[in-house]
Amino acid sequence: MTASRPTAPRLVAFDLDDTLAPSKSAIDPRIAAQLRALLRVVDVAIISGGNETQFRSQVIAHLGDADAAELARLHLLPTCGTRYLRHDGTDFVAVYAHDLSDDEKTAALLALREEAERLGLWEPNPWGEILEDRGSQITFSALGQQAPGAAKHAWDPSGEKRLRLRDAVAARLPGLEVRAGGSTSIDITRAGIDKAYGMTALAERTGIPLDDMLFYGDRLDEGGNDYPVLALGVRSIAVADWHSTADELDALLPTLTVAATR
Repeated sequence: MTASRPTAPRLVAFDLDDTLAPSKSAIDPRIAAQLRALLRVVDVAIISGGNETQFRSQVIAHLGDADAAELARLHLLPTCGTRYLRHDGTDFVAVYAHDLSDDEKTAALLALREEAERLGLWEPNPWGEILEDRGSQITFSALGQQAPGAAKHAWDPSGEKRLRLRDAVAARLPGLEVRAGGSTSIDITRAGIDKAYGMTALAERTGIPLDDMLFYGDRLDEGGNDYPVLALGVRSIAVADWHSTADELDALLPTLTVAATR
C-alpha cells in the first residue's frame, strides 16, 4: 500500500529575509511572480522578524498590479507575529499589535548591549545602528542594520555566536522571548509572542486549520526564530535562500493549480 500524499495547503506561509529575499533586499521578479500565482489560489502569509516598513519595501512594492482580491488573501505578520496586518481594500492596516512596554524595551536594549560587549560581539564600526526598537520587538543586528549580505553571512555561518548571545540575554530577561533571527540578529518580543503565536492567530482569524498550512523558513533549527512554527506542528520546509524557496514553489504551484480546479 502506498503512503497517502499530503493534502494541498490552503495557506502557504514564509519567513522573509533569506527565505523570500536576501536580507533587507527586494524580492526577485521570480519570487514576485510566484507569490502572485499563489495568491490566485490560496492564502499567503509572511511572518518575519522584519518591521512593517521592510515588508512594504521588500515585498508589497514589487507585487505589480495585484488586485484587491489577491491582496485580501495576503497576511502580513512583521516582528515575528507580534503585529498582524490585512488589506482593507485600500491599504494594509493593523489587526493587532503587541508592543513592548518602555521598561521591557529598556531592559532588552541594556541586556543586548552589555552581553554583546562581554562576549566580544559588539562591532565598533557597524553599518548603521546595531540596536533597533521596532515597537513590538527589539532587534540586535551584529554588524548594523545596513550591513552588506556577504559580510552578514560570513559573520556567524555556524550560528554559534548568535546562540551564545541569545542564551546570555535570555538569562537576564526571563519575562521576554529571545530568539536568534537572521544571519546576524537577535529578536526580543513579549514571552509567548513568537511565530507560533502568529500562526495560531492566523488559524483563528482565517478559519484555516494549522494542518492545512505549509511554511517555508531558513531558521527551523532549534533556537532559530522559525523553529516555533515547526514545533507547533505546521508542515515546514527548510530552505537555504530565496533560490531554494523558488525551486520549491516551482514544484508546489502546479499541485495547487490542479487542486483548485477539482
